[in-house]
Amino acid sequence: MVFDAIMTERSITRAAQRLSMTQPAVSNAVSRMRVAWKDELFVKDGRNIQPTLHAQNLWNQVREPLISLTEAVDPKNFDPATVKRTFRIAVTDTVVDMAWAKLRCAIEKEAPGVNIHAIPYTIVNSDQVLEDAEVDMVIGTTGVISNTFRAEYLFSPTYICIMNHDHALAKADLSLEEFAAADHLLVSLSGDITGYTDQVLMQHGLSRRVAVTVNHFSSVANLIKHSNLICVIPISAVAKQIIDGDIAATKPPIELMPQQVSTIWHKRQDRDQGLIWLREHFKRIIGRTVELETTQVMECLCKKNPAMCQ
Repeated sequence: MVFDAIMTERSITRAAQRLSMTQPAVSNAVSRMRVAWKDELFVKDGRNIQPTLHAQNLWNQVREPLISLTEAVDPKNFDPATVKRTFRIAVTDTVVDMAWAKLRCAIEKEAPGVNIHAIPYTIVNSDQVLEDAEVDMVIGTTGVISNTFRAEYLFSPTYICIMNHDHALAKADLSLEEFAAADHLLVSLSGDITGYTDQVLMQHGLSRRVAVTVNHFSSVANLIKHSNLICVIPISAVAKQIIDGDIAATKPPIELMPQQVSTIWHKRQDRDQGLIWLREHFKRIIGRTVELETTQVMECLCKKNPAMCQ
């Protein structure tokens, strides 16, 4: 159990906290493991530790039986009121903006011993951080989900095209040609300089200039407000700025089929009552927030320019 906690937390200190043990007690256990298994097992990596190949191979064999054993001998339900636990969630800054304040309010009322840590989300390594137990859950777009992971649908984003109020394209009847000819801002979580919009434009025999990329959503509204860029973006990322009148918005002249956003977790945590509890909160908070923001933005745009809603 000590070995499993260290492998999960990648830290002697955090493993001790997880097990309600002292750090010296966990360190002593590691010393005994090294003698028994004739391997270094863990090596320092900055403030954390990394497992050796032998430790990783051993964990791959024992973690599933350990989960089953724990549930068999200690089948008590997750009690939010008394539990002390830290959840690590890989998320974009947009999800943090949408959910973290309301989630924290719920935690303060229901589960004062629960900590929520946001881990940067990147498309390219979302599977790996789950496989290595670096996070408990990922909130992101779902492609092909392997048998190793589970996913639960949260929402499908609605896309909007944004620009500053003085932009020549700030109008309801934005044409495809005008759209393609503009300078674009792209939010790229993977580092790629093309996105789904480029794929759709190619189907029309067109291409665009991606003049600027950023790797998070929080800087988009300010960039758009003070530049001649346009950007196709989920409404939830800029809802407040559109409603407040900081930036202009119109419907994209192309049909963009949204990628579903889901909670994603490893199958070894299928029966984790704590994670089930947390997923229910995310489902409730994010679902309501996205629905409300989308409705408010569309009502705002239709009021300013009725032609958008015809």
